[in-house]
Amino acid sequence: MRMETLAVHAGLKVDAATGAVVPPIHAATTFEHEPDSTYPRGFLYSRSGNPNRNALEECLAELEGGAAAAAFASASAATAAVFQALAPGDHVVAPLDAYFGTGKLLRDVFAPWGLAVDFVDMTDLAAVKGALRQATKLVWIETPSNPLWRVTDIAAVAALAHGAGAQCVCDNTATTSALQRPLALGADLVVYATTKYLGGHGDVMGGAVVAARRDAFFERVRTIQTAGGAIPSPFDCWLVRRGIRTLPWRMRAHSDNALRVATFLAAHPRVAAVHYPGLASHPQHAIARRQMTAFGGMLSVQVRGGRDAAFAVAGKVRIFTCATSFGSTESLLEHRASVEGAATRSPDDLLRLSIGLEHPDDLVEDLAQALG
Repeated sequence: MRMETLAVHAGLKVDAATGAVVPPIHAATTFEHEPDSTYPRGFLYSRSGNPNRNALEECLAELEGGAAAAAFASASAATAAVFQALAPGDHVVAPLDAYFGTGKLLRDVFAPWGLAVDFVDMTDLAAVKGALRQATKLVWIETPSNPLWRVTDIAAVAALAHGAGAQCVCDNTATTSALQRPLALGADLVVYATTKYLGGHGDVMGGAVVAARRDAFFERVRTIQTAGGAIPSPFDCWLVRRGIRTLPWRMRAHSDNALRVATFLAAHPRVAAVHYPGLASHPQHAIARRQMTAFGGMLSVQVRGGRDAAFAVAGKVRIFTCATSFGSTESLLEHRASVEGAATRSPDDLLRLSIGLEHPDDLVEDLAQALG
């Protein structure tokens, strides 16, 4: 089945008890089992399994072309489970440009726990190769990367990782399987913030790990999911699965709108730089064209005049909302450096834009008046 059909049907069945086409929300925390503690109906306790979570996990695995998936209460929980599936003394290669929370987890939690970490420019294959060691067990990719939206050659980095005997994990949050298929390009695991485009409406938080194979490493992630208990609620799973029904169509609209906005900003005299893989001027545009079907709804702009000029633009927008997160129907804008604080790597003149589903002319006009 094609992506649009999978998005509607994967993991969903007509409810056997009522005939409901839309699945019910199973809020139960526990399920009846036999006197000998066997559970022939498949469910024992909601931390280890729930019909809504099972449906979401089945859907995510099918969308990604994977063998299995594990849903979590947040992307940070999903990311932490992958790192925790390693052992103290293992080495991780991670990207310099990436979601701030991923680097914070590695530096503040897992480095003291015993993981060794090197941060490199993932667009430089020689740098990736040079960072690999005998102890390297995992290479983490985020592409396009947040907030500069650099594009990593997934197939090339996966080949380097596998040559070193390491797993390759790709954070695919910014594009989703509707635009990019990391498992098909050689990645072993895909990580998502389901909070973003998969949920798609800014009303649910979650994360997920999707595996190419049901191997020992994924089963370790599954054990951490169940034993650690950082699971999404049945309603959270239901909301994400509902959002996925329209995912392919939304991603096309986000991408079309973002390209229109990026093209406008790139020609504006008050703009120093626009970071968007869909622009021909982007350094990795050719790679993006090869491994993506469209370029997503995220871009960043650097405003001439530095921090104060960026703040001035943020203070004048009318349709854009100044808020953290991305991937919802409404357009958002924020100054990443001030959000991230002293440890930020974001340029001081940079605004990150999440392009929503409003009419692109309205978004362009709003940015035009804000830039002045």
